[in-house]
Amino acid sequence: MYLPMMTPRRYITVVLVLVISIHYILSIAFEDYKRISSLSNWGSNLHVSEETTQENGSYAVALPDMLYHNATERANATFVLLARNSDINGVVSSMQSVEDRFNKHYNYPWVLLNDEPFTDSFKERVSIITRAPISFGLIPKEHWVQPDWIDEDRARLGRQKMMAQRIIYAGELAVALDYYLYLSYRNMCRFNSGFFFHHELLQPYRYYWRPDVKFFCDINYDPFVYMREHDKVYSFTISLTEWAPTIPTLWSTVKEFIATHPDYIDPHNAMDYLSNDGGDSYNLCHFWSNFEIADMDFWRSDAYQAFFDFLESKGGFYYERWGDAPVHSIAAALFARRDQIHFFRDIGYRHESFQHCPQGDQWSVGRCSCDPADSFDYSPNSCVRKFENLFS
Repeated sequence: MYLPMMTPRRYITVVLVLVISIHYILSIAFEDYKRISSLSNWGSNLHVSEETTQENGSYAVALPDMLYHNATERANATFVLLARNSDINGVVSSMQSVEDRFNKHYNYPWVLLNDEPFTDSFKERVSIITRAPISFGLIPKEHWVQPDWIDEDRARLGRQKMMAQRIIYAGELAVALDYYLYLSYRNMCRFNSGFFFHHELLQPYRYYWRPDVKFFCDINYDPFVYMREHDKVYSFTISLTEWAPTIPTLWSTVKEFIATHPDYIDPHNAMDYLSNDGGDSYNLCHFWSNFEIADMDFWRSDAYQAFFDFLESKGGFYYERWGDAPVHSIAAALFARRDQIHFFRDIGYRHESFQHCPQGDQWSVGRCSCDPADSFDYSPNSCVRKFENLFS
């Protein structure tokens, strides 16, 4: 039987029908394809990248950069969470918030650290939250436990004094229940101040983000890339005053360090954020570190290493309750230029019991779920205005 040859017009029609059919099927089956191929995105180049996860060798497909502000042009960065196995619900909540509002478009890796091995149950719970690589690390004992040279009798007296003042995390309340609990906060502050950026799992990275928070808004760009391209070394979203009884000798120690190492102080520093009298006293302002994006090369610098070693030698992490937030804040304000510290005012987040909610167009563009009237920015104990005055 003779079949006539297909005419060019009929051939084009058949091909067109096939293409439309395949497009329709893919649009139904794959949500990412549907978004990639929408009319608003025609004419752009598609770039899809793959990363091998450390856990199981599977592949995580990054979404196209045309939709998510050049998502394949990522920074050398990671998320960092310090957690215990019992923190699983909070960790899942924080990771889910970050993934939904930002990282599902970028697939930045996660590094989770614990002073005890993570359980299989913990790993299973968090591994379904993200397609990004997750690394689970054990903190070296010498970076976590109270050093042997600390005078425990003196440290105990310090904790008892804070207990009498009803200061949170003073510690002695739990001593009869669990020795680990009452030291864990101080161990954490010391570890975050001087050791986490030396952990073997963080050695490949330059930037990190501590997201121990609830995010209110979509983040429609890459804060890591912003930090890199604008030469920022530290960033924050909430700034407030520290509880003075927890750091009675911290500022005198800082001034002693400054006198010994004046060469480490940047001439364009942010001392006016830390002090109302040119450095004679500390006004207690600091950046809240449960949200911080920072450059670990800054913490690894000679200036910061010398600073931390000096603080460590004084024992204030245990004799008092020096926190990583004032330690990081003081270092960033003194050793970096003031314009290297950034206020991410468009990133809305909450960490009990304070929150930052973007205002105006930033609130609507970010589809923020927070109430713009409920933001800590200019509350009585906020230091945001002090930071803003650095540039006025």
